[in-house]
Amino acid sequence: SPAGRETVLVVEDEEVVRELVRQVLKESGYTVLAASDGEEAIEVATASKVPVHLVVMDVIMPKMGGREAARSLERLFPGVSILYMSGYTDEAIVHHGVLESGISFLEKPFTPDALLRKVREVLNLRTKGQSRGLP
Repeated sequence: SPAGRETVLVVEDEEVVRELVRQVLKESGYTVLAASDGEEAIEVATASKVPVHLVVMDVIMPKMGGREAARSLERLFPGVSILYMSGYTDEAIVHHGVLESGISFLEKPFTPDALLRKVREVLNLRTKGQSRGLP
């Protein structure tokens, strides 16, 4: 499985999913920060002593959803990459206007290997200057 050394912020309101993603990424060499919602994600990222390279976040969360949180994080940290995850298909999310087409997306449920491959893919796009979260 692809490994890395970057810092990843995991934003997920379901504790079991958040902990699983955190553990898989940490075991693969990533520095992992975690938050349970968008508001906490902004606090955690702002307080971090290391730059956040990637945010892996659920689309639908309480308090502040993924789309709104991503916009705030991108304003605070230009160049940060965003990988959305959801139990809904990417087509359903785009169709209902929750996210735009062409974003980085991982459908739940996913395997640890699928998570690691997608995280590496998005981070590689970032290093090539092609990363795309929200406009």
